[in-house]
Amino acid sequence: MKRCYYEVLGIDRSSGADEIKRCYRRLAMQYHPDRNPGNREAEEKFREAAEAYEVLGDTEKREIYDRFGHEGLAGAGYRGFSGFEDIFSSFGDVFEDLFGFRAGRTRTAATQPGADLRYDLHLPFLDAALGAAVDIDIEKMESCRTCRGNGAAPGTNPSLCSACRGRGKVSQSSGFFTISTTCPRCAGRGQVITDPCPRCSGTGRSRTQKSVHLKIPPGVDTGSRLRLRGEGEEGPFGGPSGDLYVFITVEKHEFFERDEDDVRCRVQLSFLDAALGASIEVPTLEGKEKLKIPRGTQSGKVFRLKGKGIERLRGFGRGDLLIEMAVSVPTNLTKRQEELLREFARLSKE
Repeated sequence: MKRCYYEVLGIDRSSGADEIKRCYRRLAMQYHPDRNPGNREAEEKFREAAEAYEVLGDTEKREIYDRFGHEGLAGAGYRGFSGFEDIFSSFGDVFEDLFGFRAGRTRTAATQPGADLRYDLHLPFLDAALGAAVDIDIEKMESCRTCRGNGAAPGTNPSLCSACRGRGKVSQSSGFFTISTTCPRCAGRGQVITDPCPRCSGTGRSRTQKSVHLKIPPGVDTGSRLRLRGEGEEGPFGGPSGDLYVFITVEKHEFFERDEDDVRCRVQLSFLDAALGASIEVPTLEGKEKLKIPRGTQSGKVFRLKGKGIERLRGFGRGDLLIEMAVSVPTNLTKRQEELLREFARLSKE
């Protein structure tokens, strides 16, 4: 079970961005893998602190976490880090502040991350208001199935690079960290492909279609963005995957209209119900509901149903449903109806 992110960083819920970063830097320095070689507990604490900082240091993720906890983040597509290289890539500025240079384990060409992907999702109004689960199809680069990602033709293997002896880099030490430069012969792979795979031409990747299951949290609106970590393109030759960013456009509804966290609609009301009062059925986001109309209700009168609007994405509770009455006047009267109305008009004058 995951620990509370505030507990991991040793801060309280009112802490600001500067304190969050300061506490993370202290933990990153203490538990950095290169300072604790072979220490599994330190590696886990390093990863845990990075995950906490990734969430609490991001305003949008922090609001979701404060409201819904770890489950809310999972529903919004946050999946944590895939490895140390992912952490170093995301927080390179923090390590530069600490050590004066990028103190991650230098990423070579062999472990370059895959590209991030964008998907534009058009979402029905009710799905955006109430939340939904949808499957989307994306096209992306993944490890080649023919060569299993190594780039060599079936039955062959990449050869060890003679220039770097398979290391892929030339290293220089600085304290307990290592600064490396990429091997010019193998471009950092540590291997050379002499007989490339016919399907991927030695790149180790091929284009494929994939279906991704996406949970839409209630309350999203046009312009909302969801990030699915690791659902982008796979990196070449075993590099970490990029991320998938889903940009949402909410479709208009034929009846409801959004006003921040409130929902507005207009209901036709007969002039008899408006004059005499009635109990009518009105539509809500979840279905129909009874609404009591008092005598003498005028056209334009707005009734408010508390908590029947849209769930607040960055807060607590829900908005309201605002129902405007539009009193309709009959246009095709029978002779008897007209007589009665004229009698009503005469009595009204008296």
